[in-house]
Amino acid sequence: MDVVAELVLVRHGQSAANVAFPRADAAGREESGLTGRDTDVPLTDVGVRQAEAVGRWLATLPGERLPQVAVTSPYVRARETWRIAAEASGRELPPPSTDDRLVDRLLGELEMLTRAAIRRRYPDEAARRSEAGEFDYRPPGGESFTDISRRLTSFLDDLNREHAGQRVVVVAHDAVVLMTRFVIEQLAWDDVMRITASGGVRNASLTRFDGSSGTLVLQEYNTVDHLP
Repeated sequence: MDVVAELVLVRHGQSAANVAFPRADAAGREESGLTGRDTDVPLTDVGVRQAEAVGRWLATLPGERLPQVAVTSPYVRARETWRIAAEASGRELPPPSTDDRLVDRLLGELEMLTRAAIRRRYPDEAARRSEAGEFDYRPPGGESFTDISRRLTSFLDDLNREHAGQRVVVVAHDAVVLMTRFVIEQLAWDDVMRITASGGVRNASLTRFDGSSGTLVLQEYNTVDHLP
């Protein structure tokens, strides 16, 4: 089967939501301090510096290792991470395209709500989530991890067909990185839970698959050695 020569997954740099929501949840507050849509949440100053560090990593790559194709989530934080990284690299890199199948997990009516706000406004959701199980739980108007795996299967099928033999970088979200592993490695959900138990996908981390054998094989996961 034809596959890409290399697939590098980059999680976006730290976003304003990555800071605001843990603080609000820890304090039990219903308001995070953020308004608007998830797709428009910007990078923090730290996130900008992390994106620049990704660019410095790109600058160290020999020419034959540079990505030939760049695809990002349409969310601002992902697009900005690649723009800043590409600019900071000083290298000639491909213009990015966006793909809606790379969006973060869609939470529907729960989007941009703190845990306290969800408990008050949707008191039955905890029971629904427990009954369905984490893999199949679908928030009202949102999507389950099963749904994410389906859209990423479609994305990867198209990517391998259209860019077989090319080096590809994808800039997206933690759920995308994790579930791409699920799809490519044909993991069980218990495997995913063991992976997440060791910590979440870090901002601006690198996950790399090598396709030189004709099959995508994981080479590194959640690496942050390039960050300050």
